[in-house]
Amino acid sequence: MDSFGPGAQVPLQGSAGQTVATHALASAAYRDSPVEEILKANNEWHESTVTAGKFSKLFRPNLGEAFSRAVQVRMLGGARKPLIQSFGTEPQPIVEHCLAATRIRKQRDKLLTLVTLAFGVAFLPGLLLWLTVIYLRRSLAGAADKRAGAMGTALLFGVGILAVIFMVRLPFTGFLAVYLRAMIVAPVLGWFLAKRICEATAKDLRACWDGLLSGGGVGPKIPEAVPQDPNETAAEELRQSLEKLTAEQRSNVLFYAGPKGILGMGTRWGSWQLAEELIPKDGREIHAFRTWDVIRPIHDQLKLLERGTLKTGFPTPSVNHWIVVPVGEGAKEVARPEGENIVTYQVKPHEIQRICNENQFGKGNRHYLGVQFVLWDGQLVLTMMITVTALLHTLRIEVTGHALGPVHPLFTTKPAPKTKAVSKAVRFWETKEIPLPLVDTDEVVRLAVRAPLTWFPPVLDYLGGKLVLPEPFGLRHAWADQPWRHRFMADDAIRAATPVMRAVHTATIKVLEDHGVDTERFANRSMVLSGLVQDPAPRKADSYDA
Repeated sequence: MDSFGPGAQVPLQGSAGQTVATHALASAAYRDSPVEEILKANNEWHESTVTAGKFSKLFRPNLGEAFSRAVQVRMLGGARKPLIQSFGTEPQPIVEHCLAATRIRKQRDKLLTLVTLAFGVAFLPGLLLWLTVIYLRRSLAGAADKRAGAMGTALLFGVGILAVIFMVRLPFTGFLAVYLRAMIVAPVLGWFLAKRICEATAKDLRACWDGLLSGGGVGPKIPEAVPQDPNETAAEELRQSLEKLTAEQRSNVLFYAGPKGILGMGTRWGSWQLAEELIPKDGREIHAFRTWDVIRPIHDQLKLLERGTLKTGFPTPSVNHWIVVPVGEGAKEVARPEGENIVTYQVKPHEIQRICNENQFGKGNRHYLGVQFVLWDGQLVLTMMITVTALLHTLRIEVTGHALGPVHPLFTTKPAPKTKAVSKAVRFWETKEIPLPLVDTDEVVRLAVRAPLTWFPPVLDYLGGKLVLPEPFGLRHAWADQPWRHRFMADDAIRAATPVMRAVHTATIKVLEDHGVDTERFANRSMVLSGLVQDPAPRKADSYDA
C-alpha cells in the first residue's frame, strides 16, 4: 500500500521548447464550439470527418466532447492501431487533458442526471412534450428559410401559453390534477437548476482553455490514472496505456507514404545529392569501408552544430538514427515492425547498423540519419534526413529537408465572451454589446438529455454522432499548416539546410580521405551543392516534378 500515491500528481505538460503546440492541441478538449469547426483545420495530409447521429439535433456533441472522446479511444484503446509520432509536441499531456476534461464533464453530468431523474423521468409525459417541442423548434430554426425559423420560436411560445391555460382550466381533480400540473412545471424547474450547473461547469472549462493558451494553465487532474490500491486494475491499465503512448512517441521507426512524404514530418521541400565515383588517391588501393563507417562521423559532426565560431544562438539539434518503412500513399493504417530486434518500439542498434550496410537497393526498410530542430515553441519542426548508399563504385550521400508547420489557428484562438449587439435606448443609431449567458436554453437541454447516457459512450455516438479522426493518425501532423505562409518560419527552414549540408559534406570528405579516396570530385560537387542550397524556393520534392 505504501507504494501507491494518494492521487494523480501530473506535472505541467510538454518538454522545453514544445509547449505552445502541445497546449494548443490540448485546449481543444475544453472547447464548447460546434464540432464542425474542426473541419476547418483539415490539411493536404489528412482530413477529419464528423458523422451525424440518429437524433443529432438533441444529442450532438460539441467540439470538446467529440475531440476528447475520439482522442481517448484512438490513443488509449486496447486494440488501437499504431500511431504516428507527433514531432514538436508531447502526446501524453494532450491525452491527459482529454481525460481531465472528460472528468469535469462527468462530474457535471452526475448532477444533471439527478436533476433529470427528479424533474424529468418522474414526470416523463411532460418531459417528452417539452423535448418534442424543442426538437421541432431546433429543426425549424436550422432551416434555410427565415420564416421557418421564426415559426419554430413561435411554436415554443405557443406551447408555453397552452400549458398555462391547461394548468388553470384543468378538468381533473385530486392526485391526477396535481400530477398533470407538476408534469408541466417540473421540467421547467429542472431546466433552471440544470442551467446553473451547466453555467458553472462552462466557466471551469473555459478557464482551462484560456489558461492553456495564456501559458499559465495548470496540469490535468486525472486521479483515475494513479492506482491507490493493488486491486485497482482499471487505473493500472490506464497508467500502462499512457506509458505505452510515450514509448511509441519515442520510436525510431518512421513511415514513408509516397507523395505524402514521411508521416509526421510534414512536407519534403528539398533534396540534394552528392554522388561521385570512388577513385583511389595516387593510384593506390582504397581501404575498404562500409556505409556505416561514413554515417558515424556524420553523426558526430552533426552533434557539433551548436558549437559554431559565431555566437549566433543556433539551437541544439536532436540527432537520431531512423528506420524508414515504406507504405502506400492512401494507406489507412501502418504496421510497426516486430520481432527480437525490436524493444519498446525501438530498433536495436545492431539491427540499425545492419540495415544501413545491407538494405540499400531493392526491398526492405531503409536507414536515415536525421537532425531535427524544434523551433517556435514546437510550432515549427525542421528535419534534415541523410542517407548514404554505395552501389558498385559510386557513393551517394543524399540530404532531404522536411518542414512541419504550426498547428491550425483554430487551436490557438482563446475563448471569447458571448455577447450580442443591440441598439441604445436613446441614441438608437448607436449599438452596444451586452453579455449573454455561456449556456443558452438549447444547450442546457442538450446537456441534460446527454447526461444519463454519459456512461454509455457508444450509445451517445449512435444518437448524436462523433468525430472520425484521419488515418494513419498522429496528433501533430493531422492539424498542421504549411510553414511557408509564415515569413520567418520559411526563412528558418531554408537557413537550416546550409549548415547541415556542409557538416555532412565535411565529415564525408574526411572519411574518404582517411580511406585513400581521391576527394577532388567530391569537393567540387560539394561546392556546387553549396550554391544550389541557397535557392530560396522550396519545392514539393516528393512529387518528382519533371
